[in-house]
Amino acid sequence: MSSNPVGWFEIYVKDLDRARKFYESVLGVKMKPLDSPGRQMLQFESDMNRYGAGGALIKMDGFEPAVGGTLVYFMSDDCAVEAARVNSAGGSIKREKESIGEYGFIVLAMDSEGNMFGLHSMK
Repeated sequence: MSSNPVGWFEIYVKDLDRARKFYESVLGVKMKPLDSPGRQMLQFESDMNRYGAGGALIKMDGFEPAVGGTLVYFMSDDCAVEAARVNSAGGSIKREKESIGEYGFIVLAMDSEGNMFGLHSMK
């Protein structure tokens, strides 16, 4: 493999508008629609010239949000900042900010759709 292993991610949702409001509120980002036949998608802000993978929220028949599947971590300067917005945006915190040693800190949370996601920072 000549690159980082993750090139794209999708988070399945039941209510695209509710999920959009949740992630825009928690992460402080704006999402944009993607034109993709047979599905409704909203892309997270991304820059293909920077570190990390782009991704989107997706609503598609036959695919439901779930706990215990793939876990996406969103990067931040201090994951406690975004974690403080989770409850008021319609989600919940599963594990408060905790150290993962030399690799920084994480928070595990549930979004408005029932998906678990992570927040990661070095401080």
